[in-house]
Amino acid sequence: MKPVSIIAPLAVLLVGCNSLPTNTERGPDGTIAYRVPVEANEPGARIEVNGESIGTAPLVLKIYGDPDGTFHSFGSYEFIVRAYPPDANRPPLTKVYRTGALFAPEDKVPDKIYFDFGARPGTHTNP
Repeated sequence: MKPVSIIAPLAVLLVGCNSLPTNTERGPDGTIAYRVPVEANEPGARIEVNGESIGTAPLVLKIYGDPDGTFHSFGSYEFIVRAYPPDANRPPLTKVYRTGALFAPEDKVPDKIYFDFGARPGTHTNP
């Protein structure tokens, strides 16, 4: 068997493993961008990511994750998304995702993040 005949299939295999869908936005450290809708049952909830306020729900969050669909660590064990209800007298809701830092478990980037604050104070439902 000629060496070229071994190299050609191997090259095709390696290129196939590294290919990404068309229009995929590449990020730092070999990551790709995932666009994740963030919603709350109370529109206007303030959304914070890793301690930084990014806007109010509903919004679309850009998360740079690994091509296999998991969170990338960027040196942190967790990716934290927190929602503060428009009524400041209630506590925020928090979602924590593991990033796989230092071989720790890692979570998949979700298709959607939804915060449910429950019924608004002073409202009730009829039976």
